[in-house]
Amino acid sequence: MGVWIDTDMGFDDIAAILVVVQSELEIDGLSLLFGNTPLPQVRINAAGAASAFGWKFPIHTGRAMPVLGQLETAQAILGETGIPTIGRTLPQAAALADSDAFAALCRWLERQGQHRILALGPLTNIAAVALARPDLAARITELVWMGGGVTSGNHTASAEFNALADPEALSIVIAHGLPLRMVDLDLCRKVLARPEDAEPIRHAGGANAELIADMFSGYIRIGTSRGRPAMAIYDPSAAVAFVAPDIVSFRPARIDVELQGALTRGRTVVETRATHATFNAQFAADIDADMARVIILAALVNEARK
Repeated sequence: MGVWIDTDMGFDDIAAILVVVQSELEIDGLSLLFGNTPLPQVRINAAGAASAFGWKFPIHTGRAMPVLGQLETAQAILGETGIPTIGRTLPQAAALADSDAFAALCRWLERQGQHRILALGPLTNIAAVALARPDLAARITELVWMGGGVTSGNHTASAEFNALADPEALSIVIAHGLPLRMVDLDLCRKVLARPEDAEPIRHAGGANAELIADMFSGYIRIGTSRGRPAMAIYDPSAAVAFVAPDIVSFRPARIDVELQGALTRGRTVVETRATHATFNAQFAADIDADMARVIILAALVNEARK
């Protein structure tokens, strides 16, 4: 039985997918949704990535809007396409065939075996299944999600972007008791990419070496342009937790999400004291950051050698 990836298809999403591909796990399907950009641009990014990297797994179109509220994207940080670069961009590719992510996820969950999902954006697609087909959502055996913040946010002082973009979806996932394993901002900020990390990729010699290096450099520049020496590698860190959980320490906790307040909406509240709450999820408390970097950079270099 393969795995499923749910994504809003920025560069770190692409890098996370490459980590899974390099792990030799079979990807049964990919579902798209709004997040880094509005859904039409996410579809364009996915078509370009599939063309550039030769992805053969099916790609399905999911939700364009959150459960409630207005559309929130990360374009203010990532640019119009959601993929900053210092040069080359994903190729223009034929539009993706229309394929409904909800129906595809339901068909996949109807199959026998393990159902492991790596979610890299807002949890809207997963929440839709939980609401409409709770019987199938209950068959999810693991849901590793890059999102939330144990101590603070990034899109606001309180909220991490993927949580803020659709906090109701996160609340639905939690309320339905899905096996959530949260890989939050604090964990991902232990795994850093520096400008020089792009050079082995650039010199790898394959057809996509310059493309991957330019996009990786554009991503790293998000951090360095703000005076930081490096950039946290967010979605690929969640992918490492998905493919190599032995280097990640997960802890049980009670996780809830704030749904109200201009300053608090989207904040994830993580209670680790068993005396104060009934645990309903896990969060990644620590990671072997050096090994995570090795896995992530190796996935990019190996792809750049093709």
